[in-house]
Amino acid sequence: MSTDIATMRLSDLDVEVIHKNIKNVHLSVHPPDGRVKVSAPVSMAPDTVRVFVISKLGWIKKQQTKLRLQEREAPREYIDREIHYVWGKRYLLKLDEEDVPPSVELKHGKMILSVRPGTNRERRQGILEAWYRNNLKQSIPMLIEKWQPRMSVSVQRFYVQRMKTKWGSCNFHSGSIRINTELAMKPLVCLEYVVVHEMTHLLEPTHNSRFIALMDQFMPKWRSYREELNRLPARYEDWDN
Repeated sequence: MSTDIATMRLSDLDVEVIHKNIKNVHLSVHPPDGRVKVSAPVSMAPDTVRVFVISKLGWIKKQQTKLRLQEREAPREYIDREIHYVWGKRYLLKLDEEDVPPSVELKHGKMILSVRPGTNRERRQGILEAWYRNNLKQSIPMLIEKWQPRMSVSVQRFYVQRMKTKWGSCNFHSGSIRINTELAMKPLVCLEYVVVHEMTHLLEPTHNSRFIALMDQFMPKWRSYREELNRLPARYEDWDN
């Protein structure tokens, strides 16, 4: 796929413009500082892109304000009494060093992370993230199975991975969806909202009026679920790596 990347200056706003072989123009605002990115069809003239971005300035400023005000979690150290979340519930981490295979157990408001003596922070993090991924891999198929007949769509495959700027994504052509591992920390209804959102993209790849109408049809309260998800503290990210 051919691409052409340029920067467009609009007043105090720098916009990264990427021309590539797509049919529709896409606008996004990225954390942590509200970087603006536009993906546009190769045939779209710069002046047309400029007019499009100008028409969206109000929305862009609103999204940038949200990012600046969004609460972010502190960096994780994976030590005793650190707070972690599972499906929206709060747990205190208890580090249990034993010469046994690593494991994670939830018990009486505690998340018990069993590791071998001397296990470093990166390894403790890896064990816990693998556990979160496994929780999602067990939960997502049930949601897909629930919603496929209601939506008359078929998910060919799903993936679970770390995503810094999105809760999920959809590949319309392959029929696959991707889900952010962080959703294992959020209330289950938030995961369900994201799964339905991405499955709706199998019917409508853009966020146009048809997409909104389909979401209203399938999940009438989807806006409140989205607001709940976006109100929750965002995970700490090292944006330099």
